Amino acid sequence: MDHLRRLQSERPLLFWGAMAVAFWLGFRVVLFVAAVLLGPFGLPGWVPLVAVVGVLVLIARGQQRSR
Repeated sequence: MDHLRRLQSERPLLFWGAMAVAFWLGFRVVLFVAAVLLGPFGLPGWVPLVAVVGVLVLIARGQQRSR
């Protein structure tokens, strides 16, 4: 964790670029897993995206209520 904080203060462009790539890759992996799990049901291709975004919204609402 200290390494990331030092990287953020010393090289912010590299840090934020790496964070953007990490979030993008993480989102793609979650979409892939959702597509694999929902694929056998013969649903349209946009359903995994809606499912992932829906779960993220539910998690965010749950975190807001816990405050």
